[in-house]
Amino acid sequence: MDHLFNKLKKHHESNIYPFHMPGHKRNMKNFGNFFQMDITEIDGFDNLHHTEGILEEAQNRTAKLYGSKEVHFLVNGSTAGLLSAISGCTQKGDKILMARNCHKSVYNAVYLNDLEVEYLYPETISGINIAGGISSKKVETLINKDDRISVVVITSPTYEGVVSDIESIAQVVHKYKKLLIVDEAHGAHFGFHPYFPKSAIMLGADIVIQSLHKTMPALTQSALLHFNIDKDRKEYKKVKEYLSIYQTSSPSYLLVGSMDYVTELMIENRQELFEQFVEHLVNCRLRISRLKNIRLFGNENIGKHDIFELDYSKLVLDVSDTTINGNQLYQRLRNEYGLQLEMAAGNFGLAMTSCMDTIEGFRRLVYALKEVDHRVVRTEKLNRTLYNVSVKSVMSISDALRTEGKKVDFDKAAGCIIKEYIFLYPPGIPFIVPGEILDEQLIKKVREYQKQELNVQGTFDKDLKVIEVVR
Repeated sequence: MDHLFNKLKKHHESNIYPFHMPGHKRNMKNFGNFFQMDITEIDGFDNLHHTEGILEEAQNRTAKLYGSKEVHFLVNGSTAGLLSAISGCTQKGDKILMARNCHKSVYNAVYLNDLEVEYLYPETISGINIAGGISSKKVETLINKDDRISVVVITSPTYEGVVSDIESIAQVVHKYKKLLIVDEAHGAHFGFHPYFPKSAIMLGADIVIQSLHKTMPALTQSALLHFNIDKDRKEYKKVKEYLSIYQTSSPSYLLVGSMDYVTELMIENRQELFEQFVEHLVNCRLRISRLKNIRLFGNENIGKHDIFELDYSKLVLDVSDTTINGNQLYQRLRNEYGLQLEMAAGNFGLAMTSCMDTIEGFRRLVYALKEVDHRVVRTEKLNRTLYNVSVKSVMSISDALRTEGKKVDFDKAAGCIIKEYIFLYPPGIPFIVPGEILDEQLIKKVREYQKQELNVQGTFDKDLKVIEVVR
């Protein structure tokens, strides 16, 4: 039996190139021997839950770098930040307005705080079948519809790099004296070069959560919560209280140290690193865009489907009108070329890039895609989508999860109110949530995805042979 630690060592020693998170791309030579720096809150190293020394200084430097009023280091990922932000900005039973394509941690915050939900549904982009952006017009329409809404939660950029017009959304939200929380987990690199969009921090969002580890050279689980609200607001104090609840009382100093490392790296070498990164990325995107069969999701989509901008660091490789699906592309690149993509969906594969990628890595990707492109055949676009299946909600998430349930055969569960989430992982965005009615169309789509060997999961049974429903 191969032990995990040994398998990690073997993977590190292999020639597999990481077009996936974390953003350090296993290229942190200056970070030294990890085990030698693994400490706890000893004298001189401050306390993450009550910062007043070296950690306070580190967080202040990071806030200055990003332009926020205050930063809190997160060692439990953006999940801890989203749970804390939503819990701290709402009261039990409040109503929030959230994008339907939010991460499952937002849904967990809804459950934990007994919140009511109004959904913002982004358009599904036909062909490639990914979610578009959120418009300020939709936000205003729904806030006008129900004044009980206290908080708006938007994901921008999305997992695939779709960016919404956060500045306009913030103006609408503040016009009605509500709070705007932006899940910017995939946008920690925003604002460091004009090739990339501005961060929501600079566009009026009240609280912004970023996963440093996703697109920057920090260790996995490293994230930031940015405050743009004043310290005298009750929400500020409550969010801080929830941070002490949702974060471990024994934070890893390796994670915290890697966040400070990113800050120092950006202060000292940002221009050099990002100019080189953008040069390589632009060239890579140009060469991929010239392929005959595999298409690169790009500029032609801006201004459509409420897409305000795109994060070009995400290489969304569209195979919707070829004879292969996203998983087959993913497997070919891994098995034949030693290139590990971030994820695969029905119609595309996703490669994540960062300022730590090498020119050799980009060259290997272009070479491999050229070869695969020559071997695939164009065909009519195939319907491999799951996100545009509509469902009906009849119970709140909290009520459904707290109601007694029973397990039934998934294929025979049409018409049942489910007590589980069903989602594609990554990224962990639910297709259906507790309290909604499962129908034949969704059951069929789930089985189609499983046939394509995509990772569709349910809460209890990973194979979805059975599902728990409201009794």
